[in-house]
Amino acid sequence: MDATRFGRKEAAAREARLRTILSPEILPLFDVSFIRSHLLYDEFVFRLLLQIARDIRLDEAGRDAARVEELVQRAGLAPAVAPVPLDWMVRFLSAREVFEEIVDASGCRYRQRGPLPQLDPIAIREEQLRHDSSCRPAYVLAETVAREYPAFLRGEVMGEDVLFAPRRLRLWIDYFSNANGFYAVNNVLGAVAVERWLPRFGASILELGGGLGSGALALLEHLRKVEQLDAISDYRFTEFVPAFLRRGEQALRQAFPAFGGFTFGPLDMNRSFEEQGVASGSVSVIFAVNTVHVAHDLGFTLGEVRRALEPGGQLILSECVRPQPRQPIYTEFVFNLTETFRSPRLHSVYRPYGGFLTPEQWRAAIEAAGFTDVRFLPDIALVREHVPDFLVAAIGATRPA
Repeated sequence: MDATRFGRKEAAAREARLRTILSPEILPLFDVSFIRSHLLYDEFVFRLLLQIARDIRLDEAGRDAARVEELVQRAGLAPAVAPVPLDWMVRFLSAREVFEEIVDASGCRYRQRGPLPQLDPIAIREEQLRHDSSCRPAYVLAETVAREYPAFLRGEVMGEDVLFAPRRLRLWIDYFSNANGFYAVNNVLGAVAVERWLPRFGASILELGGGLGSGALALLEHLRKVEQLDAISDYRFTEFVPAFLRRGEQALRQAFPAFGGFTFGPLDMNRSFEEQGVASGSVSVIFAVNTVHVAHDLGFTLGEVRRALEPGGQLILSECVRPQPRQPIYTEFVFNLTETFRSPRLHSVYRPYGGFLTPEQWRAAIEAAGFTDVRFLPDIALVREHVPDFLVAAIGATRPA
């Protein structure tokens, strides 16, 4: 396959479909260039997975149909960590018809369809860099993870060490950045949602899991652009990781030196907010970008959010959304290495497995926590009818008066 042509026609076709259903304010985020980058990255992760499958001899383990647990045993992988990421791998490969998913009364089994294709990921990476080099951080991160994936699956290295060792900090600085065209869309979509759903003039905002500050930067820059920055009275930036918190504070103070409403500090969303200094009914908006899906107990965290909000206050999340239950998406390739991502407290209705949630699961979880008026930007249920792998949405909900 000629990598220089990969995804061009499909990207144009998808953009044409989105043009008929997305509002003018967010349509530019999902232009042909972004959609093609999405398609290229999906192909890149697929080719990395083929290499990992060879390294762990998944092709040999999958010659006869087997459950994931049996594949783990046949391949000599670590039963304490491998089942969830391997389950995702075989579902991803089944979607590409490299494996076959067999569903019967005994559950799901997987079998390899034939020899693993010989496909070079470097050709896709080089084409992405020609197409849009701003996406480089996503490729560097994926390649870094891929090199250590076999060792992780065998239990020889912890996933958290692969991702968050001090030497990896530069990866995250580059990845969680508005200069990274592949990630910035999450931040900008969240910013548009806050502008649209801000409950009142003089609102106070608390951001959960602010990371290195790119979400807050995108939000405040958007409000300044639309001349609404004075609509917020104060901005409480919280982040649990000290190194991220320091850099986030530095970035925000440097970008908005005249804004006097900043406060900065740690906040663990898995503990009582009030015990950490967030009084009940004290916040107008609780905002988060790609954070709340890793709450250990989603129901508990959403309950703490509701208590912290004033009556009529808004929960506004920008999240990577799984279009359909168990649909494998490329973002999981990296984050399946972390225990918080793959092993939360489960709930039969809205949290049947770890990782990202579907729109229906988000709605069920948020409503169960006592919120009303749950809404999505864009209307993800409508969008996925036209683009089945559309992955990004802002989610809003109201604390009842």
